[in-house]
Amino acid sequence: MTPEEIKAYCEQNGVRFVDVKFVDLFGQWQHITRPIRELNDWTDYNRSPWRNGYGFDGSSIRGFQKIEESDMLLIPDPETAFIDPFIETPTLSVIANVEDPVTRQPYSRDARYIARKAEQYLRETGVGDTVYIGPELEFFIFDEVRFSNQMHTASYLVDSDEGIWNSNAEATLRGDLNQGYRPRVKGGYFPVAPHDSQTDIRNEMVEVMEECGIQVELHHHEVATAGQGEIDMRFDTLTRMGDKALLYKYIVKNVARRNGKVATFMPKPLYGDNGSGMHTHLSIWKNGVNLFAGEEYAGISKLCKHYIAGLIRHGRALMAIAAPTTNSYKRLVPGYEAPVNLVYSARNRSAACRIPLVSPDPRQKRVEFRPPDPSGNPYLTFAAILMAGLDGIINEWDPGEPLDKINLFDLSPEELANIPTVAQSLDGSLRALEEDHEFLLKGGVFTEDVLETWIAYKYENEVDPIRMRPHPYEFELYFDA
Repeated sequence: MTPEEIKAYCEQNGVRFVDVKFVDLFGQWQHITRPIRELNDWTDYNRSPWRNGYGFDGSSIRGFQKIEESDMLLIPDPETAFIDPFIETPTLSVIANVEDPVTRQPYSRDARYIARKAEQYLRETGVGDTVYIGPELEFFIFDEVRFSNQMHTASYLVDSDEGIWNSNAEATLRGDLNQGYRPRVKGGYFPVAPHDSQTDIRNEMVEVMEECGIQVELHHHEVATAGQGEIDMRFDTLTRMGDKALLYKYIVKNVARRNGKVATFMPKPLYGDNGSGMHTHLSIWKNGVNLFAGEEYAGISKLCKHYIAGLIRHGRALMAIAAPTTNSYKRLVPGYEAPVNLVYSARNRSAACRIPLVSPDPRQKRVEFRPPDPSGNPYLTFAAILMAGLDGIINEWDPGEPLDKINLFDLSPEELANIPTVAQSLDGSLRALEEDHEFLLKGGVFTEDVLETWIAYKYENEVDPIRMRPHPYEFELYFDA
């Protein structure tokens, strides 16, 4: 919407506040809220708050400024405006870009700016003019979560009435009478009710998403027990899909909360069952034509094969951004049902890169990159995936032969040794990124300060503390050593 359209929209809907949202470096939405009177002067757009911006303390935001250079500006993007569905007072929500208040230049660590630069770099290469992204964000809806970490104790507990553990002897001892109709481990994809008890809450999530401008194609229960679900959005351009992915998470969490439940995008909250991924579909277009469609293997083009080669070659470094938590590697475990193998295939879901055979329509030809999960910053994940593939295109790399006939999960350790994989820890992925990041710097899309800040934060706040903390299972293994 234009500023004039927003003014009329606010008047028609009785809007009294404006909620300005922006993302920190690691993917968490932040916000400030202003009375609507702050936007009443629409006579000169360039002098209105939409252009002059709102000041905030950048030193209080993860991955942003130091204390001595903390002042930053939020510049709302009018095209992102919608009525916030979770604030009781009528409130216009709008996503902002971040600028330096002195130079008035976009801030290098604003992930939305990095996403916009990635789209611009695609155009500058001449390869294409548009990239479409379609992520599949998976999540769990629990009834309860508790966790504690202190010097002398550490614990966590999650529970869901749908959890298969609520159909065991322990439940009988508690006196629970209704022990049937729960999805078994790896049995949630996807029986009807009563096994799937969350159709209504997912329907509610979809309705709210569509009210906020997200077009949804379908939703379903996912493989794991205990309330794992997926809602699939229709594809969109890279930056807009980054906006929508954050809005998607905001809606899922808040709809769960108002139903007395709690939703999480943590990749692996349950031991012994499937984790939550974010399979990311991508295609590059030029002048309205899908450049990934062609006469090569599985109906793809040579350009698409080069793109896949870029994902494979840079796959280990990509995971530092696309699977960016220590918990991500509880999901990405070799030998289990996780896409850790850096190979490609048309139908084999054990490959990191898949070409979905959903339709002969060339407009639907795309690559599905399966290792990412939804715990990180979607703007950075999508931008990094694009940059890795473009590097393969520019260098005309060959991805080798596809692996179609082999279930990679059935291979022996000796056979798997010849197949490249992602790293087995966040530490390993961060080291891979330190060694292989030039492809992200091309076109000034990512900058050295972004990557240095990302890596340093991950080591200091995630890798090192978890490395030093005893695990509860270690007491069972070693206390009587």
